[in-house]
Amino acid sequence: MLSLLYVILSGIALPVGGIQMQYLWRNQLGDVYSLGLGSAACLGAAAATMTGWCSLTVGSFICTLICTFVCFLVTLKVSTQNLITFGILFGTFIGSLGTIVVTNAPTPELMKTYYLWGAANFNLEGVTAGDIFFSLGLFAIGLAAALLSARKLTSHFLSKTELTSFEKALQLLLIMFLVTSSVSICGPIGFISLGVPNLSRIVCKKTDIRYHYLISSAMGVALLLLTWLVVKYVNFGIYLPISATMAIMALPLMAILFVKK
Repeated sequence: MLSLLYVILSGIALPVGGIQMQYLWRNQLGDVYSLGLGSAACLGAAAATMTGWCSLTVGSFICTLICTFVCFLVTLKVSTQNLITFGILFGTFIGSLGTIVVTNAPTPELMKTYYLWGAANFNLEGVTAGDIFFSLGLFAIGLAAALLSARKLTSHFLSKTELTSFEKALQLLLIMFLVTSSVSICGPIGFISLGVPNLSRIVCKKTDIRYHYLISSAMGVALLLLTWLVVKYVNFGIYLPISATMAIMALPLMAILFVKK
């Protein structure tokens, strides 16, 4: 039951976070992982797993929060274009630190634990009740903030108003809450936060972000649920990571995306 809950939660959190990033940057390449948030989540999870200083979920959140605050400060000083460039470089730096931590794992069992989390298998191994309540709290805050900021984000996307650097930075922080509610428990899941919002904008030409919240969430949950069922029941006797399987299954959707665009 918890696995299904997080399939649904992730199917909502990642596409909604992705469409917010696209509206915030006015760029269809906006993605929740573009500023290094995914790499930071992996680094925190790796550090927590290898050292045992806190739960994997809390470690992932703390490291993602630090990464977000760095991007928060940078957002106050640079243009959106430069922020994207910084995010890619910063994400590479954070990812390199994570690689160092993982390759120096004290035992093979700890390394396996980390990689199973990173594969996003929704088995929730090692997740405590405290982790669950913590992530659900993050999800509630992030989703509420997305709904409350919908009109302002739509107006910003249409260039009717311009968000201040502080408002952009605050928006980024709240998107991090939403995304981390999923990633800290289930691991990073690719495509769904970038491809699904773009697909939603192809299907629905309306510019009000609230329409895309609904459409992206429906698409995200459907795609993730289908992937989860394939991994669980049609796995051909081999281990299939959710993130990799979704990327393969999503190839036709990506083809549609590029042809339409």
